[in-house]
Amino acid sequence: MFHRLLILASVLVLAPAINAADKPNVIVIMADDLGYGDLSAYGATAFKTPHIDRLAAEGVRFTSGYCTASTCTPTRYSFLTGSYAFRRKGTGIAPPNGRLVVPPDSVTIADLAKTAGYRTAVIGKWHLGLGDESGPNWNGEIKPGPREIGFDYSFLLPTTNDRVPQVYLENGRVLNLDPRDPLWVGDRKPAEDHPTGITHRSTLKMDWSHGHNGTIHNGISRIGFYTGGQAARFRDEDLGDKWVEKSVAWLEANRGQPFFLFFASHDLHVPRMPHERFQGKTGLGFRADSIVQFDWCVGELMKALDRLGLAEKTLVVLCSDNGPVMDDGYKDFALEQRGEHRAAGPYRGGKYSVYEGGTRTPFITRWKGRIRPGVSDEVVSTIDLAASFAALTGTPLPADAALDSFDVSGALLGTPGAKGREHFIQQDNGQAGNYGFRVGNWKLVRHDSKTARNTVVEQQLANTPVPQFQLFDLAKDPGETKDVLAQHPDVAEKLKARLAGYIEAGRSR
Repeated sequence: MFHRLLILASVLVLAPAINAADKPNVIVIMADDLGYGDLSAYGATAFKTPHIDRLAAEGVRFTSGYCTASTCTPTRYSFLTGSYAFRRKGTGIAPPNGRLVVPPDSVTIADLAKTAGYRTAVIGKWHLGLGDESGPNWNGEIKPGPREIGFDYSFLLPTTNDRVPQVYLENGRVLNLDPRDPLWVGDRKPAEDHPTGITHRSTLKMDWSHGHNGTIHNGISRIGFYTGGQAARFRDEDLGDKWVEKSVAWLEANRGQPFFLFFASHDLHVPRMPHERFQGKTGLGFRADSIVQFDWCVGELMKALDRLGLAEKTLVVLCSDNGPVMDDGYKDFALEQRGEHRAAGPYRGGKYSVYEGGTRTPFITRWKGRIRPGVSDEVVSTIDLAASFAALTGTPLPADAALDSFDVSGALLGTPGAKGREHFIQQDNGQAGNYGFRVGNWKLVRHDSKTARNTVVEQQLANTPVPQFQLFDLAKDPGETKDVLAQHPDVAEKLKARLAGYIEAGRSR
């Protein structure tokens, strides 16, 4: 902690005075499991997403916008810290009782915002672990957490909703928890007669297909086990409404000063259980219905900005934490009812994959009156938001922070001639050592695990044997269907060496 305070103090001393009127408010809207082809602004025709379409029409729609990993925890880690998650152990998918994976002495994008004089908040899905090495203290104050890494306010789903527990955390405490009914969370069945998705499968309102068969809540079984906390438990169908309610209230309370809001939606992630008013809206099942619900959430935030007179003072960034997946543990008929819809658009792979569909996602920026609307093919990533935000606010980056974040603020603002990234590393969950490495239109794929998972997102998850290295020319073959490594061995060798160098160097900035 002392190290972090020294860094922040040095930034405060070095940061130039910035006129408050020149600082944009910032809202980062991160969807969950949203694919490149899941929005009508990106080509979807089976249903419409009018609010996000409006955002795209009023801003820059990126065709080479990326998250850094094809699962949620490592992408969120990289977004907050500006460093690739593969550089730190323990940044794979966080378990229910997992510790905070972002070290409290890190300098995060929220810290940079506070240094620049912003109020900061995170509302929605967290899934970055909580507490110290012993895990969260569910019945007391849970720390370290968001407030220890730069957020003034937090209202969270603590893990992800297919994992226990189904409770809200507000500023480090379980909301509405009755001390006479303490909350217990564990990875083993607490009693022989404890109802689970295996023992009480016939009672489920959504059946599981694999793995999600622990404690039952709201007719849905989850990963892990928990008891107690009955008064604190939420209903899955209400998550989207709650994120909007809390976000709008926070915007109203902080409208008079610069603010940074991380709106972390859970929509599209399993278990897909949209509010009843969205169920059946698309005719393509709950996955597509959840996309329409997410679009509604975006619309409500935009309405709040308009009503509060903040639209021309606020930079909005819409992105996703990874690409799409169909059957991810529940029988919600996402595959069977998808019709002609293709969630990854023209790209190969999806969630869990280092092919383009795993990390190339919708990416939109809007700042009314400042950003000239258009479409950009510049390469930008969620990992670059830290350095870009620092540049926009005149806040210097400490040398040992945001190790892989580049200032692409010009590209984000649609400045003519501004460039995005020159190179970019993609990872899967980080456990198998699989990477994608894009430089210009060349894409090297390195599979240390010797298998690729979910190479076609419209099929069931499967591990498919692949060569350790593949090379693709994205200009001619955006779908990564033709491996041209044998035709361009010199290019492949150069990319192999550069990728290994960036991994071994511990930083790329």
